[in-house]
Amino acid sequence: MRTNSKLATTRRIALPLLGTASLAIGGLLAAVPAGAATPTAHNGTSWVRSCAVVHAAGEMACNALRVTNTAEHVHALGVTAAATPSGYGPSSLLSAYNLPANGGAGQTVAIVDAYNDPNAASDMATYRSQYGLPACTTASGCFKQVSQTGTSTLPSADAGWAEEESLDLDMVSAIAPNAHVILVEAKSATTANLGTAVNEAVKLGAKFVSNSYGGSESSSDPSYDTKYYDHPGVAITVSAGDGGYGVEYPAASQYVTSVGGTSLSTASNSRGWTESVWNTSSTEGTGSGCSAYDAKPSWQKDSGCSKRMVADVSAVADPATGVAVYDNYGGDPGWEVFGGTSVASPLIAAVYADAGTPTASYPSADPYAHTSALNDVTTGSTSTCSPAYFCTAEVGYDGPTGLGTPNGLAAFTG
Repeated sequence: MRTNSKLATTRRIALPLLGTASLAIGGLLAAVPAGAATPTAHNGTSWVRSCAVVHAAGEMACNALRVTNTAEHVHALGVTAAATPSGYGPSSLLSAYNLPANGGAGQTVAIVDAYNDPNAASDMATYRSQYGLPACTTASGCFKQVSQTGTSTLPSADAGWAEEESLDLDMVSAIAPNAHVILVEAKSATTANLGTAVNEAVKLGAKFVSNSYGGSESSSDPSYDTKYYDHPGVAITVSAGDGGYGVEYPAASQYVTSVGGTSLSTASNSRGWTESVWNTSSTEGTGSGCSAYDAKPSWQKDSGCSKRMVADVSAVADPATGVAVYDNYGGDPGWEVFGGTSVASPLIAAVYADAGTPTASYPSADPYAHTSALNDVTTGSTSTCSPAYFCTAEVGYDGPTGLGTPNGLAAFTG
């Protein structure tokens, strides 16, 4: 059983076909973490948070949700030839978002998280091997794992954040398999330490930095913007949150691309896929809304919010339509399925990397200049709100899904 005293939340949601999950014939994917309520699966999918929700000012939680009852048809550990793990893999994600194979060449994507994942490199290697992706190792110089100050002395390990790190590494691998990857691990999950890690990622040369965490807004956020997230010429993506309607920081930073979440399913339409707002309940689903503190960037033109509006764009996040991840740290190792806006942030960071080195001062402006190059998500909501677009999908811009999801790379270029 995976040991993580922070875990405390379980929900039950409708069961879809998770990528190739219809072929699943094995046992349960993962056990219940210590300290979590026992999930039940009555015609539904159960999941737990990798990191507990935090309420203290200046503290952050990761936005990863781990499915606990998916039937798996590959061996729990390692690579299974001629088999596909449950959950969407690279080919499905590339198809859904009309993305090129073998993207990311010549680019460096950084992932910022808290605490250490001791198996980060080997777990990413297993994911890549399973799907036939090119190796990315420390020996070759493709992968680097450092502390928030760039040293090789890494912070203490944490099983919940290790799940987050595996998820992030696998999403970048799926979408930008030829990019170099830097994992920067903050010594704790505070705004100051995670922000310091963002600064280090940029210092190390990353032009794309994914942040799959968030916390409550505060009046200090504009100063945090200046200290940690204002990096011209760098695409910084941030998860919008998993708590439903409401705004998290740093997704509310005026300098980042805030990324909302969708439910993604195959369809018989010309695209072959359909998406709606990810919403599990009144307290679970993609974050969205009008910031209380952060200034509105000039490229946001919606009229109902005088400050920064969340989100900008979106991607798959519903754990019921989740993605395959390999995580071998903790007590229930192996192939797993994950959801949460922690899926969407690294996915969008990797899409930016596929599109090439940013040319805009703030790449978050790019989608607003290319709205026709996105899949407009027009169905679903997370709440009842006014104006309605703060929490409800509409034609054009809305809070839960922003301008939409990737349809090729044009919306992510200057």
